[in-house]
Amino acid sequence: MNKELYFLRSSEQKIVNDMVQYAYPEDEENHALFTDFYGLSQKDLGLYALVDNEIAGAVWSRILKDESIPVMSVAIIPKFKEKDIGSFMMEQFLQEAGELYDQISIDISSKPESEKFYEKFGFERIENPNKVVMLKKLERKAIIRPSDGYDPTRWMD
Repeated sequence: MNKELYFLRSSEQKIVNDMVQYAYPEDEENHALFTDFYGLSQKDLGLYALVDNEIAGAVWSRILKDESIPVMSVAIIPKFKEKDIGSFMMEQFLQEAGELYDQISIDISSKPESEKFYEKFGFERIENPNKVVMLKKLERKAIIRPSDGYDPTRWMD
């Protein structure tokens, strides 16, 4: 299984639009919050994973209207679940996010079974009466990019 990571760019809006259904399957009415005009803000950040040249998942973040902490979205295509794609993306994403943000949050109210996954990466549950929200304080440190084809200047052709 050949895995590669690529930066998610504004020109790849279709990837975000396609992946949002896997990140928020229960929340179709709010998909536009996480996708519209993705990549046009300097505070939008995202990666997507290819497995044998097929999109397997994506992780992206943005600061939503009236929020100060960026919200992260994680999507994995069902046939790639249990193949460690989430961890593969998350490890690199959190390094990249540390350069851009001080902290990051994720709303996991639609999938509370994911809480253990996020705890593994240092997210902590915060009090919120309406939904399950996890927050992580990010560290600024040298970014180590894998040598397996991950190139921030490379466009997907």
